[in-house]
Amino acid sequence: MHNFQAQDHFADGAQYIAGRLTKGTSGKSHAVVDPASGDEVHTYELAGRDDVDAAVAAAAEAFPGWAGATPGERSDAMHRFAGVLAARAEEFAQAESLQCGKPIKLSREFDVPGTVDNAAFFAGAARHLQGQSAGEYTGDHTSYVRREPIGVVGSIAPWNYPLQMAAWKVLPAIAAGNTIVLKPAELTPFTSLLFAQAATEAGIPDGVVNIVTGAGRDAGEHLVGHPDVAMTSFTGSTGVGKRVAEIATSTVKRLHLELGGKAPFVVFDDADLDAAVHGAVAGALINTGQDCTAATRAYVQRPLYEAFVQGVADLMESVRLGDPFDPSTDLGPLISHAHRDRVAGFVDRARSYARVVTGGEALQHPGAYYKPTLVADAAQDSEIVQSEIFGPVLVVLPFDSDDEGIRLANDTPYGLAASAWSRDVFRANRATREIKAGCVWVNDHIPILSEMPHGGYKASGYGKDMSAYSFEEYTQVKHVMFDNTAVVRKDWHRTIFGDR
Repeated sequence: MHNFQAQDHFADGAQYIAGRLTKGTSGKSHAVVDPASGDEVHTYELAGRDDVDAAVAAAAEAFPGWAGATPGERSDAMHRFAGVLAARAEEFAQAESLQCGKPIKLSREFDVPGTVDNAAFFAGAARHLQGQSAGEYTGDHTSYVRREPIGVVGSIAPWNYPLQMAAWKVLPAIAAGNTIVLKPAELTPFTSLLFAQAATEAGIPDGVVNIVTGAGRDAGEHLVGHPDVAMTSFTGSTGVGKRVAEIATSTVKRLHLELGGKAPFVVFDDADLDAAVHGAVAGALINTGQDCTAATRAYVQRPLYEAFVQGVADLMESVRLGDPFDPSTDLGPLISHAHRDRVAGFVDRARSYARVVTGGEALQHPGAYYKPTLVADAAQDSEIVQSEIFGPVLVVLPFDSDDEGIRLANDTPYGLAASAWSRDVFRANRATREIKAGCVWVNDHIPILSEMPHGGYKASGYGKDMSAYSFEEYTQVKHVMFDNTAVVRKDWHRTIFGDR
């Protein structure tokens, strides 16, 4: 049984503004539901426009002091932040599993340690915000490049990885000297609030990290359109991302979008079949398939196709569904019953044109559970191949030539992640060059790390999370030029007035 009591932690409210918890002022309440049981575990007041205004004002007030801190001072505070997160790891894991239905072993071994590592990485990276070296590029001037923080960042994070997405939004922003207002999904606010509290505990000044928990059409749209917000970072569906882009563009904001995905898993005929089978099941079922980089479309060269289908089906049938707080549970519920029904709809419609090899049904259980599902023999242009399902569903299709496999892998609007499975270095290298995705794994699928960028091509958005590349999103680049001649009447002035 879990030990995280949300009603005790957030009795003062689910907004975190200027270093303290407060209640929302929208006049609307929201219940957080444990998706493993269907029970309400906490009810809170949603943020309204006034709460967003207060959070942005707090961030704007904190900005000059935080931006003016030395890189070493920001780095020291963020190292303390990483230490607080590590010390409270079990609390974060319990809260994440309660609100999301994640198996506790995933929260303990993936979400929480990944977040601690992100914090430690950005604590170090805060000291390395460098521009181009100074130089005399005209001969008469010295030029150099400054990196400066943008200002107040307004970020919106999704419900599938609330803790990690809070870290991906907050850490590079504040490491670069910005302040931030983060709106987590109203379904899953707990770990974002704990994250902000940990920042305060670590000595990061009040107002640098603020949380507003409200509905997207109210708090979210007001945050994106706020005139005092200089940048918006959004992670979520492509459809909502388009709406965010419309609002942000109308106010000429910097915009970073990490959107949907439909990751291909390309297995060539020389691949290690057993490794590919295990990789496909892990890559498809992580976080109950609620992962924009999850393996969703397996393309298997025809000599291995039937053996792959059988191997994946057998392994999926061994996956243990159950109580997320039981350490032996492999797969938890989907985030809600409504989302479970959406996933089931994709599979049920596919029965008319494809083969459901295993799974394809909900558990008879109060929670939002859905069995690991393998669908074979669907057409490339079918809904289940082209649309993002966001559940524990893998679709498998055969291909013949390498050209065909790569063409099929690229044949969706998305381009977030992909993997290629082959023992041939030349074949694998070709796949990494020609598959249009922001990340291409070879002989693995899913691992991420703080030092490497995460972001997509095409309808999967633009910009990067994690790594030093994320500072391109969160800094302004300024060219500074000094005249070195002290000459009053410069030769180029004569192109404007007077004679040489």
